[in-house]
Amino acid sequence: MLITNIEYIPNREIKEHFGVVSGSTVRAKHVGRDIMAGFKNVFGGELKGYTELLSESREEAMARMVEQAESLGANAILNVRFSTSSVAAGAAELYVYGTAVRI
Repeated sequence: MLITNIEYIPNREIKEHFGVVSGSTVRAKHVGRDIMAGFKNVFGGELKGYTELLSESREEAMARMVEQAESLGANAILNVRFSTSSVAAGAAELYVYGTAVRI
């Protein structure tokens, strides 16, 4: 599966357009990570626990989007974008979407 954030793949022709595909995951903060984040807020530095959480969330959301595109018969996803939103206190959604095509 080719995945890109641009609207086309150079030197490739779009044969079929399947429309928008997406994937998302909602994750909650972990108490242990919150404690460490509190220390980092005082002393400064990267919040590695949250960095890992966001990385895992992006991977999971991307996998769900790819699964949806494959089920449609696509072999590429163009114009991919990420979005986040707060859905509850201490929980956030990571959402990814793009256009499924066959090239």
